[in-house]
Amino acid sequence: MTWRAKPSATTKIEKRDTPYLTPQMLDRYSQTILPRYETKMGALMPILHDVQHQYGYIAAQAMVEIALFLEITPGDVLDTASFYEDYHLEPVGKYVVAVCQSIACEVCGHQALVDYIRDKLDIEPHETTDDGKFTLLTLECLGACDTAPCALVNDQRYDNLSIASLDQILESLPD
Repeated sequence: MTWRAKPSATTKIEKRDTPYLTPQMLDRYSQTILPRYETKMGALMPILHDVQHQYGYIAAQAMVEIALFLEITPGDVLDTASFYEDYHLEPVGKYVVAVCQSIACEVCGHQALVDYIRDKLDIEPHETTDDGKFTLLTLECLGACDTAPCALVNDQRYDNLSIASLDQILESLPD
């Protein structure tokens, strides 16, 4: 992996006419989330989760709106959203296939699973198929070391995976 500087200061954010944070969402955040935290920054992660739940990902415009609401910088929102693997900054496929790459899964053959998916779907980790059906991710420990290798498909964990069982799972998913 290489570090590449991004022209963040000059990046244009695509804006849509309708805000991502609706008045109902802002009201709910004010009434139920903000009171739980000593500072507004404490509410950032629950709000990011809610926005992602609503839209499937967190758009740049939504991050700016969150920053304005919480009175923090957009950079703080981006830093948080880009640090955690659980947040998606771009639209993901209908099915998110996340293969565990912890040491137990590594020893038990997770790389063969990742390579199989890469070849079968013609995508790399953190990419989505052209038809929008699948996104491939690799994640750190899923807490199933005794049943490695494992993966999540849309938050459903599958254990003791082989290429054959993984293929059966992928083929069973409806369009």
